Amino acid sequence: MKLKPMADNVLLKAHEAQETTASGIILATTSKEKPAIYEVVSVGPGTKDVTMTVAAGDRVVVGKFVGTDITLDKKEYKFVKQDDILAVVTD
Repeated sequence: MKLKPMADNVLLKAHEAQETTASGIILATTSKEKPAIYEVVSVGPGTKDVTMTVAAGDRVVVGKFVGTDITLDKKEYKFVKQDDILAVVTD
């Protein structure tokens, strides 16, 4: 099943959380924080007032409490408005 965002919505998939800290400590599943970095899965067409500036495959940063979380085919996704995206991650 595929999801196609409407208007200025963006569909995001969470990046996998780190299993260990920088010092090598293994994190328990319950102590992991939800990631703030997501990968853009698909982007809506925009509106006459909003031109979409992110594209599928971009890595973006969003706030902790924005968007709508959904589970589809046992995978977790998040719908956000383009305005909720704080930054695009570049290497």
